[in-house]
Amino acid sequence: MNTKKIKVLIVDDSAIVRKVLNEELSREKDIDVIGTAPDPYVARDKIINLKPDVITLDIEMPRMDGLTFLRKLMKYYPIPVIIVSSLTTSGSKMALDALSYGALEVISKPSAAYSVGDMSVQLAEKIRAVATVNVSAIRKEISSEKNDVAQTQIISNALSETTNKIIAIGASTGGTEALRNVLTRMPANSPGIVVVQHMPAKFTTSFAERLDSLCEVHVKEAADGDSVLNGQVLIAPGNFHMLLKRSGARYYVEVKTGPMVHHQRPAVDILFKSVAKFAGSNAVGVILTGMGADGASGMAFMKEAGAKTIAQDEKTCVVFGMPKEAIKTGAVDKVLPIDNIAQAALNMAVS
Repeated sequence: MNTKKIKVLIVDDSAIVRKVLNEELSREKDIDVIGTAPDPYVARDKIINLKPDVITLDIEMPRMDGLTFLRKLMKYYPIPVIIVSSLTTSGSKMALDALSYGALEVISKPSAAYSVGDMSVQLAEKIRAVATVNVSAIRKEISSEKNDVAQTQIISNALSETTNKIIAIGASTGGTEALRNVLTRMPANSPGIVVVQHMPAKFTTSFAERLDSLCEVHVKEAADGDSVLNGQVLIAPGNFHMLLKRSGARYYVEVKTGPMVHHQRPAVDILFKSVAKFAGSNAVGVILTGMGADGASGMAFMKEAGAKTIAQDEKTCVVFGMPKEAIKTGAVDKVLPIDNIAQAALNMAVS
């Protein structure tokens, strides 16, 4: 049976990177690398002529930088884009800009700590996940995200009377924008929030800093032993698992290495199962847009332990993989559009 292959165009100024990506992706039976380009000008012509399904895009390139090219691309020819970036501070910040401009995923270039093999497995999975995404439709779904001040105040008053509540959130493809939507709606005294977003090492530092500048809650990249506090969000660092722990009345996180789960580190399942164990009915679990099944089994553990649970709905997901798998387990209490999730999680925390 003939199966249509996913057509991929690689855009990177490094001949070595183009060669490596081409060779690795060409091993995949369902992926066809239809061309490569050293800069956006060459890429523009190849996009028109070859009509790729997915583009991998470097950010730092000569003649026209990747961000400028991405903005033009999203305006005139919306198409799924995966950013392939270097593990630098400037690279991670620009990658986050790219995600806000319409790129769907970010992956790091191979390094001493991140082998070509690991990169190729994750990149192939991400290509499969975004290949059928309707980028135009997704961008139209992005709202102005104005908070309902009256409702937030009602919830804030109720939250002042609660203790030991935890909100645990898992996300992957499309999750950076979904998390921004949810976390910017949280009041300054919200329950402690722990988050796993599938993201490469070093990128989570910039991601946490950016969210912190936008939110009423304090957002930081988690460090081993950090306390989980009201009004604070802890983001699992890239390439490390994060678990919730408890000592007496104090919740804290353990950040550690370990085998990948669902090809991911950090993994949502690792976090959710620890939340089920140590927070139980004091927790609210939220699964957002993302590829694969990470978080589904963990959410089932949370539900069994008495937690309340929410999944993002298909219409507002970039990829309805993780929420769909969680819903299949029967462990999801509510399926909601992204704009309603923060309010629902707060309501559940005070009920």
